[in-house]
Amino acid sequence: MLRRSLLSLCIASTAMFFSVGTQASAEEFVFASWGGTYQEAIRKAWLEPFAKETGIEILEDTQPETAKVKAMVDTNTVSWDMVTGGGGTLMRGVGHGLFEEIPASVDQSGVLPGARNKYGVPSEIFSTVFAFSTKAFPDGKPQPKNWADFWDVKKFPGKRSVYNRPVTILEAALLADGVAQADVYKELNTKAGQDRAFKKIEEIKPHVAVWWNSGAQPVQALGSGEVVMATGWNGRFQAGLDNNLPIKMVWGTSIAQVGYFMIVKGAPNQGPAVKFLNFILQPKVQAEFSKHVAYGPVTAKAWEYITDKKRLSELPSTPERMAEAVFMDIEFWADKQGALTERYKSILQQ
Repeated sequence: MLRRSLLSLCIASTAMFFSVGTQASAEEFVFASWGGTYQEAIRKAWLEPFAKETGIEILEDTQPETAKVKAMVDTNTVSWDMVTGGGGTLMRGVGHGLFEEIPASVDQSGVLPGARNKYGVPSEIFSTVFAFSTKAFPDGKPQPKNWADFWDVKKFPGKRSVYNRPVTILEAALLADGVAQADVYKELNTKAGQDRAFKKIEEIKPHVAVWWNSGAQPVQALGSGEVVMATGWNGRFQAGLDNNLPIKMVWGTSIAQVGYFMIVKGAPNQGPAVKFLNFILQPKVQAEFSKHVAYGPVTAKAWEYITDKKRLSELPSTPERMAEAVFMDIEFWADKQGALTERYKSILQQ
């Protein structure tokens, strides 16, 4: 019988381990993700069904930051077998040699070609968007429609919440400054383009009340009235909408990303982790995840199993939304994230 119980405190971090599976399981692996709505969806859609089908026990942890993974690998004390993250996290880890190559036994033939990576298995597609308070900007009155409006504090006054890292925010800044969707990374790859983006960050900074670092924060800041607009991940905002939060999500030119599952270098339980990767890539299983959180599947055939029209309208990876989106360039961020993050943080600290 499936269970979810507090197992033990993780000595290496402040997070807690949770167990999914059978108490007398012969196999197990440790899965670390980012908590909240996202990890709850993974648990319901994938972890629990996999444990029930295979008898493999899965121990859960949270906050698999790159620095923590690196410390484990460097000291040969790896306690996480699998971690999750976006493309930037994947490429940073690859640069530090933190992940195992995905074995050929993992069938990625159905995965969208542009999402494949030899060190990570694509798990879902999500987008950075922004949302606004309908109390501040009610129906029947002017409402923000694009990134330029997010930056326009005269037309749409009030405090903002913005990610405390430059990933996706520099892209949004250039879009707000009039750069075309197709030219965002062409511009960001130049010093002049980077200067242009950072000038927009300096412009919005006095109006930012919350520099968020977890997906729940911008939703909470909107709900409390601390801010009137916030950047964030579409699935987190959708969860707020599902809980009757008085907000609207603005898609416009979203910044789309792929989530990845990675096996940590030297992980002690790679066999069951590989079995899990094959499990989640089955189209029907892929589709289950989208039922629990508004993130899109990475296999084309999974769409056949998503039949709820309301849920389809909420996903970021419909053809219509992808046509308007900027797809995050993970190679760009792998190469430039260190320097751009340092500059971004220096502005935030001024």
